[in-house]
Amino acid sequence: MQTRFWSIVTLLTGIASAVIAAERVPPASGPERRTAVMVELFTSEGCSSCPSADLLLEKLDQSQPVPGAMIIALSEHVDYWNHIGWTDPYSSAVFSSRQAAYARRFHLEGSYTPQMIVDGATELVGSDWSRAESAIAAATKLEKVPIRLSPVRGAVRVEVDAIPSFAARGKADVYFVLAQDSGTSDVLRGENQGRHLHHVAIVTNIQHVGNVSAKMAFTKDVPTGGNGDLKGVRIIVFVQEPENGRVWGAAMLRPAH
Repeated sequence: MQTRFWSIVTLLTGIASAVIAAERVPPASGPERRTAVMVELFTSEGCSSCPSADLLLEKLDQSQPVPGAMIIALSEHVDYWNHIGWTDPYSSAVFSSRQAAYARRFHLEGSYTPQMIVDGATELVGSDWSRAESAIAAATKLEKVPIRLSPVRGAVRVEVDAIPSFAARGKADVYFVLAQDSGTSDVLRGENQGRHLHHVAIVTNIQHVGNVSAKMAFTKDVPTGGNGDLKGVRIIVFVQEPENGRVWGAAMLRPAH
């Protein structure tokens, strides 16, 4: 699945104030301080059980209802439901492969939808509000690695502090993600035939941009090409251990609307 990048720095400067550090993020007002927690939803428009999970992810994303948590949502549409009559326009084999890796880490018999993953460490049925709330709250108590994002000419500068020495093998992967703010579909066939579906934080591109270790921090200017249109796009960066999948930190930039 492809998406267009951008290069006009004047558009990027408008989002500088939206930088979200991954460790402790103060809200716009009030005394509460929030910790970034990444919540992934593996979903499909071909799955009749998924719309309720899509709604839960939207609530988490829009309302930020868990005290102390700044939820960074990712909606990843898998492609293994496409054969039953409806091809999910947001689906990609990339997300199916990412989910399969989680299934192996969690020693599951296989992938399923809807599935929610919290900070790479907890998996649950994607429509289970109670378990999602508990997992997100628990994730705020864990140590995080700060991430800083800032616009530079034709790129986004990604800065990640060194990870703790006790992290698995002392290193982790840095990922750069583009996500569409929202999208809708009128499903014509399959299990959701006749339904009008709405999604948020739809991942359109995910790329590995480097590594961070216990001995060395990470800094890189990730190029942004294309036509400069930032409307409706989120930039998300996260740090994840390659073996056990734990997410050590996440950060997000959003354009002005």
